[in-house]
Amino acid sequence: MNIVLHQPEIALNTGNIGRTCVATGTPLHLIEPLGFRLDEKQIKRAGLDYWEHLQLNTYINYTDFLSRNPGAKIWYATTKAEQCYTDVSFGPDDFIMFGKESAGIPEEILVDNKDNCIRIPMLSQIRSLNLANSVAIVLYEALRQQDFAGFEGHGHLHRLEWKD
Repeated sequence: MNIVLHQPEIALNTGNIGRTCVATGTPLHLIEPLGFRLDEKQIKRAGLDYWEHLQLNTYINYTDFLSRNPGAKIWYATTKAEQCYTDVSFGPDDFIMFGKESAGIPEEILVDNKDNCIRIPMLSQIRSLNLANSVAIVLYEALRQQDFAGFEGHGHLHRLEWKD
């Protein structure tokens, strides 16, 4: 899987998303302009000491992203989509794109990709979920569909043993 953030604005969200990407072995793709610098303390604080292990790719714009990932299967997460993220079948090399916190993915991109637009169901009183939470929700569904391939089970306590 691949996570794409189109013009993210908040360093803390991107830092949290980077940490989730490291935990899942998922590359993170950032499409500029960014609302922060990648060397800011906030981004590294949110990503903890995992940020250095992140597979990070940056692009100057959406066109650059498309040209450097030819033939990529891209899912566009938007509150405007008709189909739910659980209604689609994710492939192991797919890209899931999320838009900036204040406006989402530009409609100019969405209108050309209607069949690949997905949404997270929510009550109508709210406009959107937090970006980092949205990424985690959709990414873990995509990984579940891949049977969490390559993930090792944990289940070990730090100090004690599980009782039978």
